Amino acid sequence: MGLEKIPDGPLRDGFTTGTSATAAVKAALISIIKQCHQYHVKVQLPIDKVLEIKIHSNEYTENWAKASVIKDAGDDPDVTNGAEVGCEIQLTTDRSIQFVGGEGVGTVTLPGLELAVGEPAINPVPRKMMTSAVQKLLHDYDLELGVIISVFVVNGKALAKRTLNERVGIMNGLSILGTSGIVKPYSASSYIASIEQGVDVAVANGILELVINSGARSEKFIRGLFPDLIEQSFIHYGNWIGETLEKIKNSAIQKVSIGIMLGKAVKLAGGRTDTHSCVSSWDKEFVVELAQESGYCTNEIAEAILDLNMGGRLIEIFPFEQEEIFYQVMLKHCYQHSHKIMSKTELNLFLVGKNGEIIKYIK
Repeated sequence: MGLEKIPDGPLRDGFTTGTSATAAVKAALISIIKQCHQYHVKVQLPIDKVLEIKIHSNEYTENWAKASVIKDAGDDPDVTNGAEVGCEIQLTTDRSIQFVGGEGVGTVTLPGLELAVGEPAINPVPRKMMTSAVQKLLHDYDLELGVIISVFVVNGKALAKRTLNERVGIMNGLSILGTSGIVKPYSASSYIASIEQGVDVAVANGILELVINSGARSEKFIRGLFPDLIEQSFIHYGNWIGETLEKIKNSAIQKVSIGIMLGKAVKLAGGRTDTHSCVSSWDKEFVVELAQESGYCTNEIAEAILDLNMGGRLIEIFPFEQEEIFYQVMLKHCYQHSHKIMSKTELNLFLVGKNGEIIKYIK
């Protein structure tokens, strides 16, 4: 998320997997209490807003029920958009509320997350939402009972392969997420949360060195330089280099290598640590200054730079080679802006070409 082209016009909000699961558990419990099929329920969100959610499926007996919701992410390009998220519940006599992971919900296998190892990957806010909904219904209907809640996501194990769950030790399924209950299209918050989660897991597992890249493509190229590092040492920053470095700055990490492709490097060199195209664009005049600093002072070079429509095309002017001074000067500026954020951490920079060529910054 975060690298897609944002569509024009007003964008529609959606709701989280946590809201989906809460709607499902509420529908399931009501169907037991009233012994009738539920078609819609109202869910109280953490942001003091109520959503009415359509129920996709509902089965029930006198002390067991199952319900599901089709998760709607609005206009956000979320991998779980359209997924069937549900709960199977069983009434008990011990008056406790227990969570178990159903099919398609991952299990926590590494320390560093907000959940203990062995727990189903149902985050604290969704747990609180479901617990509050269940407790209110039990209170309203004067029921002195407990509930075992098994959350499931149809095809969740396959969908999880399109996330970074396994990298942070969430295995065999998705996480049930959400802090506000709603999904803001193309919001940075969920991506930044995943960055912070990745750093926390790395630190909790004794990792002292990280390699951060914009995404899977640049990581694939640069990974061969770090054969001894394990999976959790690699983190995707997307467009949020600044937020990633700020998180690392306050951690126990001692060494960071940044893999960066040319389009983002041009922006970072100019001091833009949020590199999304809707937030920052490359500054051609600044690039002309970089060229002049590199010894290219002719009008022909300046005009050629000003004629380009994207930073990635600078390779048409400056050969993408380790010895090319222009790229070393660009990386020097990238280093200065990055080092300013985390001055106490050892820092290395690698400029990654579109075909996997790599230029290392020589301090």
